[in-house]
Amino acid sequence: MKYIFFYDETEHSRKINYETVTANNYYDNFITGIVGWKAEEDECISDRYLAFESKYAYRKKDGELKSQTMKAKDFRLGFASLNNHTIEFYEDLVSLFDEEIIIYFSVFSKIEYVISQLFVNYHSSMFVDVDYMKYSIIKAINVYRPQNVIEAIYKEPQIFVKELRSFLEDRIIKNQANTALKEHENQAFQEILLLLEDTEVPETLDWSYFAPFDGFKKLLTEMNVNEYQLMIDREGKESHTLNSAKNVGLKNVIEEDSKDYIGIRMADMLAGLISRLMQSLKMSLTGDYKDGKMKKTLLDSGWFALNQRQLDLYKKLYRVICEINDYWYKSFSGIYSDDLVAFVALLQFMNHFSDVDEIRNSKIEMQPEYYNAFVCENLNERYKIMRNKLPIDPIVEDGKDYFYNQRGAKVYKDINKQPMLPLHSGQNEFYVLSVGFSQNRTPLVTISENDKPICYRLPNEYSDWTMTVAGVSSMGERLFPSKVLFSLVGGRYLVDIL
Repeated sequence: MKYIFFYDETEHSRKINYETVTANNYYDNFITGIVGWKAEEDECISDRYLAFESKYAYRKKDGELKSQTMKAKDFRLGFASLNNHTIEFYEDLVSLFDEEIIIYFSVFSKIEYVISQLFVNYHSSMFVDVDYMKYSIIKAINVYRPQNVIEAIYKEPQIFVKELRSFLEDRIIKNQANTALKEHENQAFQEILLLLEDTEVPETLDWSYFAPFDGFKKLLTEMNVNEYQLMIDREGKESHTLNSAKNVGLKNVIEEDSKDYIGIRMADMLAGLISRLMQSLKMSLTGDYKDGKMKKTLLDSGWFALNQRQLDLYKKLYRVICEINDYWYKSFSGIYSDDLVAFVALLQFMNHFSDVDEIRNSKIEMQPEYYNAFVCENLNERYKIMRNKLPIDPIVEDGKDYFYNQRGAKVYKDINKQPMLPLHSGQNEFYVLSVGFSQNRTPLVTISENDKPICYRLPNEYSDWTMTVAGVSSMGERLFPSKVLFSLVGGRYLVDIL
């Protein structure tokens, strides 16, 4: 069955330089949106969206209704800022995204791209979590905005390490005034200082488009969609976006004018709405650290002074973002995803209220504290995921009773059908490609057999070993491929990695 998808973006910086990052309207996240549907639904969905555009024709600019119509002032306190006239526009917009429409959005930090280039040759091991190190640097730059560090990145990258080291050392000293709150940050900064000796400067600071399309490709795999077309808003002669989509392996990708395709305009509106709300949330949660002192930053209680209509709009957006077509790769982000976590947490937090009376009865002035605690819980869960380096194989619902793991071996969904690794008494040597678990924690091993990947179950006696190996791998240590000796001696199961 053929699907058609449409792509657009917001907060895009063609060049990431010092002037870009220090501009008053700079927002660190680059946000993309993709909408799509079955080809047979195109006419029906198009008619609905055209009716929406007709109703709000007075908002059009140059003949198009685009996300520029969404004003930052409308979101100063989230949806609580929307008046009765403005809210109807957003109600109608969000209501367009129903079960027939697949949405995908990605959120990537522009600073992350730069930092990733600086540490391109560093890899995680059981001793060093490079992802967490990068995350700590990105967050520190975004939170504290150290001008010397930012200026060095873009104007004198050769002194970046020196400026970063100076900033981290100074920050560690200042954090000692509040060790209870900043203990983990100081520990991360101290680890970073140990790894800043051989950092290379980036070759280029142009924005890379690859990551958003990489996430979309994963979504297509998860959905088991093979027949599709992706239309991208035409950007000019160089076609950077189009080429990036093709370079990650996407097929049937073309550029089109947004004036001719409502899907591109819908993708723009989706990305725009997410961006406006995330920006407002970011500004409201950004503290002033110029004096070097740490203060808890909470949302203004006005964010929670909602009427029923405003609360219902949060619930509608929650359903679109978190419930409808809830695929794992519906959203995609980089290492630094704090803003995305805070955004999704806001929708979840608002959705848990049955009505506005519940908010009022539980004291509006306390809601910022409750929301802050909820975001912290979500961030902690995100940190756990970030620290886990184990790949996850999505199980596609395609009617088959098996799928192929990342090594290309067949794995049965009913793990009891998986053959057991043939072990005879004595020593058994295999070339192991990977080790892991099934959903019910059955230990599995993928080996190379006659140059083909084959997945076997392991005896339960190897569960502890598999858990240990997986734990080491989760910290970034690459143990496989490698020869492994499985031994069955006197009823004892032994194993050695050669």
